[in-house]
Amino acid sequence: MTVAVVLLATALVIVIALLAAAGAGKLARLDGATYPAALTCAATAFATVITLATAVTAALADLFS
Repeated sequence: MTVAVVLLATALVIVIALLAAAGAGKLARLDGATYPAALTCAATAFATVITLATAVTAALADLFS
């Protein structure tokens, strides 16, 4: 049961990170950025969301243990 919850939560975080990256890339491209610059912006947004999720998970793990 807990393995399924962990896998679903991980999938949800990855989907949210991909949506944030796609949005950041699209906004950068609409702002006139070149394709490499927009891709860099999208990669930065993806990494930021994953890092934030990791930090929140670590904080919650400390609270519940």
